[in-house]
Amino acid sequence: MIDKLRNKSASEIVSALIKDGFVLVRQRESHRTYSKGQCKVTVAYHHLRDTFPIGTLADIIKTVGWNENDCKKLGLIK
Repeated sequence: MIDKLRNKSASEIVSALIKDGFVLVRQRESHRTYSKGQCKVTVAYHHLRDTFPIGTLADIIKTVGWNENDCKKLGLIK
């Protein structure tokens, strides 16, 4: 599944987080922390068009607990 996530921009990841119910709770320079219940994830980017390395995407997905179906539902993969 992680192969299908290549070249995802910060705006796509942030949009998926917001669709899933995460809200921005803190911002310090380029680090933005989103929270949903007890789950918190920090996404670091300078511009919404920035893309993430595959390892960073995998960590974000693991932290928020998304599976392949969740990624499809959120529009990250087809």
